[in-house]
Amino acid sequence: MVNSNLNLRPRLLAISDIHGCEDSLKKLLASANYDPARDRLMLLGDYIDAGNPGTYGTLDYIRTLVEQGAHALPGNHELKLLRRLEDAPPSGAEADQWRSWAGWIRSLPGYRLEDEYLFVHAGIRPGIGLDAQTLIDLTEIRDDFLNPPLGSEFTVVFGHTPTFRLGAQPGKLWFGDGKIGIDTGAKHGQRLTLLDVHARIGYWCATGPNAEKAGVNETFY
Repeated sequence: MVNSNLNLRPRLLAISDIHGCEDSLKKLLASANYDPARDRLMLLGDYIDAGNPGTYGTLDYIRTLVEQGAHALPGNHELKLLRRLEDAPPSGAEADQWRSWAGWIRSLPGYRLEDEYLFVHAGIRPGIGLDAQTLIDLTEIRDDFLNPPLGSEFTVVFGHTPTFRLGAQPGKLWFGDGKIGIDTGAKHGQRLTLLDVHARIGYWCATGPNAEKAGVNETFY
């Protein structure tokens, strides 16, 4: 059962791998009655698809959420964009916008600790302290994080690896030993999910052909 004492502290919400689905993100926050003055929102990266410029504008909305109090981490797609901007600095009328995005991405921390949870885009390398984790591992690691037991005092909440590749049903959250996977396949036409971490409530909407049927929630124990 959900502990009633959880109602005494601000909600802890998390979402990852939005991949340009800005409207879906807004729909989920509205469905969850997100209140930046009350709730803690963790944004775990891959807000864009680095190869799809049409998704880059999502960064502006993410930055607005951060200005309102949310916490954002970089994903591997944001770092790909950053490398692209560093290799070929933009010029012209939009140069200031590109530089602003690049500076913001550089400012993001690689992980976030809240309560007994560690939030990160991809995972961590077992056996290495948090301060020694590399940004590449934090945003790209897969098997070395997913396969062995962590033996950590924290439950790791992560994205990056779609949950259907971890054995979950398409569009469902994944719960492992000390790990919670929340990339429910928005990029793959499945679902974008906002997790109420302590209450184990997942607000989701479809991102594929049936996206108009979005807007229910599921509870996990």
